[in-house]
Amino acid sequence: MKNAIVTNHAPAAIGPYSQGIEAGNLVFVSGQLPIDPATGSFPEGIEAQTRQSLNNCKAILEEAGLSMAHVVKTTVFLKDMNDFAAMNDVYASFFSDPFPARAAFEVARLPRDAAVEIEMIAVGNNHPFPPQGVAL
Repeated sequence: MKNAIVTNHAPAAIGPYSQGIEAGNLVFVSGQLPIDPATGSFPEGIEAQTRQSLNNCKAILEEAGLSMAHVVKTTVFLKDMNDFAAMNDVYASFFSDPFPARAAFEVARLPRDAAVEIEMIAVGNNHPFPPQGVAL
C-alpha cells in the first residue's frame, strides 16, 4: 500500500506525480526543483538553488515525520557539472555522517531550466529495517 505525502511547505506537483510517496517504511521524495513554494520562483545561483531544492525535500520528509537523517539515497541532476563543487558544499551542510549514497548527473535540460533537481529515498520509522527474518 502506498500513501501520498503532501505539504504546502514545498512546491505542488506540476504534473501527474506526488511530492512524495510512503510505501511501508520507505519514503520516496520526487525530484525537487528549486522552486520557492511561497513565490513560485527560483532563487539566483547554484548555491541558492541547491539550498531551495534540499529545503523542499526536507519539508516533504518532515510531513512524513522524518528528517534528513533518514535519507539513505539521493540523486542530484545538474544542468552544468561545473556547478558540482558549489552544489556539493551546500549539500554537505544538510547531512551528517554516515552520508546517504548518492549519484550526480549532468543532464541536457531540467524543467523550467533549473540549475539543479534533487530526489531522495528515506527509510522511515514505521517498520523495523531490515524486516525481521530478512537478511541483507
